[in-house]
Amino acid sequence: MGTVHARSLEPLPMQGPDLGVQPDDIEAPRAEPEATQEVLENRDVVVQRVHVDGLGRTKEDFLTYEIKEVFRAKSLIDVMKRSHEARQKLLRLGIFRKVNVVIDTSRGEGALPNGLEVTFHVTELRRVTGSYHTTVGNNEGNMVLGVKLPNLCGRAERLCLQFSFGSRETSYGISLFKPQPGNIQRSLSLNAYKVSGQFPWSSLRETDRGASAELTFPVWKTSQSLKFESVWREVSCLSKTAAFAVRQESGHSLKSALSHSMVLDSRSSTILPKSGALLRVQQELAGFSAGDVSFLKENVELELNKSLIWDTVLSLSLWGGLLLPIGDTTTSICDRFYLGGPTSVRGFSRNSMGPQSGGDYLGGEAFWAGGLHLFSPLPFAHRKRGFMDLFRTHFFLNAGNLCNLNYGEGPTAHLQRLAECVRWSYGLGLVLRLGNIARLELNYCVPMGVQSGDRICDGVQFGAGIRFL
Repeated sequence: MGTVHARSLEPLPMQGPDLGVQPDDIEAPRAEPEATQEVLENRDVVVQRVHVDGLGRTKEDFLTYEIKEVFRAKSLIDVMKRSHEARQKLLRLGIFRKVNVVIDTSRGEGALPNGLEVTFHVTELRRVTGSYHTTVGNNEGNMVLGVKLPNLCGRAERLCLQFSFGSRETSYGISLFKPQPGNIQRSLSLNAYKVSGQFPWSSLRETDRGASAELTFPVWKTSQSLKFESVWREVSCLSKTAAFAVRQESGHSLKSALSHSMVLDSRSSTILPKSGALLRVQQELAGFSAGDVSFLKENVELELNKSLIWDTVLSLSLWGGLLLPIGDTTTSICDRFYLGGPTSVRGFSRNSMGPQSGGDYLGGEAFWAGGLHLFSPLPFAHRKRGFMDLFRTHFFLNAGNLCNLNYGEGPTAHLQRLAECVRWSYGLGLVLRLGNIARLELNYCVPMGVQSGDRICDGVQFGAGIRFL
């Protein structure tokens, strides 16, 4: 029966995580030529011991789940493969800065002629780390300052304190993350936060103070999450000229909600994928325990990508959502859907479609949107690789609609209302992929189907974000 040993060595040089297999990451057995030849020729090998060197505060029993598969290897190639997989698992825990693997022949008492020892040399992260970086949202950018306490109790727990500020939003919060041993995809997180944001298209400012608990777990090929959230929301007007409908929404409200999300993602990349599909389904039920906001909210997102000739990619995306009040309550301007802008229906100003009052947009209780895109390499860089490969030409056709519902009508009337007065646009432009972080678009847009009150962006429009229609 194999055993797991942990012993501390002098700290290794501190370097960034290396997710690839480098020559120094996995070393072949180090033994006398005769012994090595004997092991290599023997098709059956036995992993007798696994050592983890360099541990400080990490608990040994926690790592057993990540390296136990190494003991099941039956050949040298299998040992190297399983050791590499175990190394990747250790890095994904987020508690080690570096992990190297050494495979050697067994020595000492009880050593078998075909026995092997596998040693993982690890370097733990510091107890406290600080960071600062920028984040890119949908046409927004923020500076984020954070303090992180990784591996807080020795089993990959993580405590984070974060402060973010940008042109329209300021937030700070604290979160605690705890993964399940042996399954990093199953985790529990607790959060407390305060978020203040401005929404000029609606002439309002919103401040949320809340706490949440979220359980994340895999089911088949999907990632599932259950979240309970309690939020105290404060809404105020940005200016004295705000519409009366916005002023009516001003004040305080308490929302308690249980939400569920399911994500099935087979895309080759999250940014400009060349193949694969994405299905995201979200439900939110508010008002079942406490608070003065009650509704049921459904949101669906579908994306399909297909590679064509000459490195071109055809992409189809569909979005849809429905917001239903429960009881005698009415929906809030904070919970409704918004549509339009460089990351959704292009050719329209951001969130400036649908119901509005006095020039302020109030959002809708139902919406749909679709996009058809053709991405292709730059003509003069078709056969080249490098910086120019980050660019793509972009031809698009977008359409969508947003409206409120009369709940005395039936489903047929609701569908008819969404099919009337459809906004749509077409155009072309240039797309820049910023790694797996975000993408930038510079498009020439021609808006069509414009309705009274819509704000359009006829001509050049710039967009930045991670989620595009």
